[in-house]
Amino acid sequence: MASEKSPLLGNQNDYSSAPYGGSSEAPEADRQTTYVTVPPIGPDELPPPYNPSPHGVPMISCKVCGFMIDISARKDQHVIKCTSCNEATPIKSAPVGKKYVRCPCNCLLICKSSSQRIACPRNNCKRILNLASVPSDPFPPNVPGMCQVSCAYCHSLFLFNTLTNALARCPHCRKVSSVGQQFSRSRGTMYLFLSLLFLIIGLGVTIGTYTYAVRHGGIYCLYVGAFVISTLLFCKAIYYYTMRASSIEGPV
Repeated sequence: MASEKSPLLGNQNDYSSAPYGGSSEAPEADRQTTYVTVPPIGPDELPPPYNPSPHGVPMISCKVCGFMIDISARKDQHVIKCTSCNEATPIKSAPVGKKYVRCPCNCLLICKSSSQRIACPRNNCKRILNLASVPSDPFPPNVPGMCQVSCAYCHSLFLFNTLTNALARCPHCRKVSSVGQQFSRSRGTMYLFLSLLFLIIGLGVTIGTYTYAVRHGGIYCLYVGAFVISTLLFCKAIYYYTMRASSIEGPV
């Protein structure tokens, strides 16, 4: 019978991980298995939203060597490979049910969210990575309204406070959406009401002062102003009614 201190290899532990970057080298002779503890890559450690270069090209900084990577043709991917160090850098949150892990050899791995121990697949590494536990709630419990939101456009997860009474801008694709249909519909209804109000005011002023406006042409500016404001408010209402809605995945 194996000792309790013996490492549990094979199917008893989750070593299923996929490398996202890096190249393999020939294994060294008589290499012993090394156990290290590493934390998973959290959403707060992802690169900030891409910054356009002076030429307008979207770029991010490699998390390994700092080299600026052009992502203009790869903004829909979850990770991107650096052309300088050949390592991978995540540019979006991991898919649902997955998490990123960076081995000390800089190999980026992806594994199940429930994984506690994985193995680096590189031949010159083969480290066994014990994944440090991450608090399920990185925010203080006294922050109400904070939740995880799935973007309606790129389906990436990001944090948003539903009590801010504002639209949500995804930090990954930079597109604006409503968190839930209720917010966009209520705003659309408000702007539609204001549009009808200014339309009624414009019509009332026009009918009531028509004979006066014949002698004083300057009052036509009031008519035009009321109708222009009504039109702008109506366009704003259409914008909110047709806006995509991001879904709430759950509390942080």
